[in-house]
Amino acid sequence: MSPFNSHLKQGAQTQIITASCPSLPGTVDVVTGYLYQHGFYITEIHSFDDTDKEQFFIRIEFRPDSEAEFDRQSFTTGFAPRAEKFSMEWQLSPKSYKPKVVIMVSKQDHCLNDLLYRWRIGSLAVDIQAIISNHPDCKDLATWHNIPYYHFPITNDTKAQQEAQIWQIVQQFDTDLVVLARYMQILSNGMCQKLAGWAINIHHSLLPGFKGAKPYHQAYEKGIKLVGATAHYVSDQLDEGPIISQGVKTIDHSYYPQDLAATGRDIECLTLARAVQYHIEKRIFLHENKTVVFAK
Repeated sequence: MSPFNSHLKQGAQTQIITASCPSLPGTVDVVTGYLYQHGFYITEIHSFDDTDKEQFFIRIEFRPDSEAEFDRQSFTTGFAPRAEKFSMEWQLSPKSYKPKVVIMVSKQDHCLNDLLYRWRIGSLAVDIQAIISNHPDCKDLATWHNIPYYHFPITNDTKAQQEAQIWQIVQQFDTDLVVLARYMQILSNGMCQKLAGWAINIHHSLLPGFKGAKPYHQAYEKGIKLVGATAHYVSDQLDEGPIISQGVKTIDHSYYPQDLAATGRDIECLTLARAVQYHIEKRIFLHENKTVVFAK
């Protein structure tokens, strides 16, 4: 086998282990020591010790330091007793796995289009199973990408039924992640609880906060100087779930409402894509009401 092919094979076998436990001496060694003893090569490592909450977090990418096939069962059997001594919660995932994603959208398609482009060129390693919308506007975009499109209209009287249809699709495709790419409907508390920790939403971030219709027009009237966006996990508190990623740009008096909106769209696309990337690469730990994010 040539060195090039050997490198490809090793790359395909790269694993990601994420773990958290109470802060104790030896928390790094419990993972790295095991990897070293069993001949694994660490390619990336991040750790964080929250001294306020006395909680430790670690994420490691590693691969076999030989051409041997990675044996998941053997790894799990050997590592579990070590982790148990530290009350460690941990997860092992192959880096090559592409999570199954369902995207939800309403009429505005900028975030959807951005995610589809990244997926199409291979920079977003996911398997997009379906697109769900309460409007028909984005169907052509989905059809062009050969992705099933489900149009579920909603009224105040049909909200429960519509969410039941959404949940059926999410379950049908054995979904790993739901992305709300400017889905302009408030999910019920029950739906939010079902999706907690594996559904990401995006919305504008303006200071001060402008709610309701035409937020950028409101911002313009106040002479706003910052435009931003926030990506967060869905929660039953509207737009207040654990924050994953935020983006911001300084602007000035020359930005009219349409300029503010255009800037906001760009930031929303980048911020949402970054949050999705962090999630699928297992870089996020939910930590009470916030997140620990090991960015690249």
